[in-house]
Amino acid sequence: MRALRHLNKYFLKYKYRLIIGLVITIIARVFAIAVPTFIGDSIDLIRQYIDGEITDYSYLKRNLLINLLLLLGSALLAGFFTFLMRQTFIVVSRFIEFDLKNEVFRHYQILSLNFYKKNRTGDLMNRISEDVSKVRMYVGPAIMYSVTTITLFVLVIGYMISIAPKLTLYTVAPLPILSVSIYKLSVAIHKRSTIVQQFLSKLTTFTQESFSGISVIKAYGIELQTLRNFTELSNTSKEKNIDLVKVQALFFPLMVLLIGISNIMVIYIGGKQYINGTIQDLGVIVEFIIFVNMLTWPVATVGWVTSIIQQAEASQVRINEFLSQEPEITNTVTENTPIIGNIIFDNVSFIYDDTNITALKNISFEINSGQTIAIIGKTGSGKSTILDLLGRLYDVSDGEIRIDGKPIGDLNLVNLRTSIGYVPQDAFLFSDSIRNNIKFGKVNATDNEVLEAAKNAVVHENIQGFSKGYDTVLGERGITLSGGQKQRVSIARAIIKNPSILLFDDCLSAVDTETEEEILNNLNRISKNKTTFIVSHRVSTVRNADKIIVLSEGKIIQQGTHNQLLDIDGYYKELYLKQLSEKEI
Repeated sequence: MRALRHLNKYFLKYKYRLIIGLVITIIARVFAIAVPTFIGDSIDLIRQYIDGEITDYSYLKRNLLINLLLLLGSALLAGFFTFLMRQTFIVVSRFIEFDLKNEVFRHYQILSLNFYKKNRTGDLMNRISEDVSKVRMYVGPAIMYSVTTITLFVLVIGYMISIAPKLTLYTVAPLPILSVSIYKLSVAIHKRSTIVQQFLSKLTTFTQESFSGISVIKAYGIELQTLRNFTELSNTSKEKNIDLVKVQALFFPLMVLLIGISNIMVIYIGGKQYINGTIQDLGVIVEFIIFVNMLTWPVATVGWVTSIIQQAEASQVRINEFLSQEPEITNTVTENTPIIGNIIFDNVSFIYDDTNITALKNISFEINSGQTIAIIGKTGSGKSTILDLLGRLYDVSDGEIRIDGKPIGDLNLVNLRTSIGYVPQDAFLFSDSIRNNIKFGKVNATDNEVLEAAKNAVVHENIQGFSKGYDTVLGERGITLSGGQKQRVSIARAIIKNPSILLFDDCLSAVDTETEEEILNNLNRISKNKTTFIVSHRVSTVRNADKIIVLSEGKIIQQGTHNQLLDIDGYYKELYLKQLSEKEI
């Protein structure tokens, strides 16, 4: 139960609703236990009339009618307050589910990239959906039935003791056996529930990856192999669920057995006490039978509730694992720090924690606001890492990055990231309209601003070619568009933001040279007063930059302007001549 203490803050938040629910529950149970008493009184009246103790038929009829009306009224009121009780507790559980999902999602957003490299998307999704749903069952039905059971037990057993203490003792004798059985079964359920949730995460992850990579699966013709892998994982998950269900299945037969024993005790012991005169009224035995059966469902729910609590605890442990993780990148600055765009890399080195690969080694360069710097080099040379460090997606391992004279860690993280327009190497588009994907860079952008950004990214004509134009809804990850179209929509999304710093990470690789030239001309015009970083493998993309850096294995091996680098032998000149000859061919 320790993991579930995390929910105490939500119980405090909704304490007044829960208190009202508790009061309503007590009222509902009071009316519920009144029903057997009226039935018992009616049976006693009939017995007294049969035995001749009551001779006035009209008196019998009048009292039976009163009892019937009271019984009906009590039943209706019990039902009405039970409805209010369910509304109160279940609604609170939905509120807590909403709050917990938001808490988990907010925490997901502030966690660093390393977290997402170490955890699979399917597992993240499972914890915010399935695990939170399991927890909701605890804060809703489990608590509601627990309160109902406790209230009913206190009221019913208290009333039973007041009218027949010895018979009550025999009636509740099986309950300690029930408690011990529940405890032992709960331990087994807890272990199995944890395993079931783990396999559910694996199943969700496998499914999500298969759907995301369906084009690759079809291209390689491995549908049958993928299906076999899924079936194997699904069967294992099924077996773990069956193991859990086998233990859970013991609860209800055990409940029925113990309640049946209690009924036998009431009839046998109560009958003997009535015969020998210890119990004067036959209606008492009838009341006890009704009370025992009234306790059947609450007693049965003890097992169900215990199972829910065990599953909720297992799920909350998994949720707490992520909530307890602190983000590696934190915003320690509260005041605004406007960004102009003067950037200095001073002996910057960086090592990826997950792979221990040294991506950058003693990188140093300087760029002023309004200038364009290009980064070129082989795959894996550290080009994209420089852009990631500028957005503080990671912190440097050694050295220092200064923006406008301040260490990057002393800048307000929100100001820093809102001042950057970033086009990643892998253009990611959301399953939304093209218009909203572009407006992602500026939520309150006008339609004219969207059109202007699309024109500057040379994608306006392509968008107009779609039947719904800018209102065309894209498939998952922008699958509706070609690679070049996705890149250009991403460029439009970055430039509509009008940021101080533009980062283009090889974002023209899927664009033909003619379109590339047009986009670059537009970018040169747009970025006149902005600090611009362009990462590319093409010399044609970077030749107009104010400064070009050539990286190899995380080190700067050349830097200068296009003309300066052509005057010396090295990687840049070789790449230029190679690409020039390919173009001529």
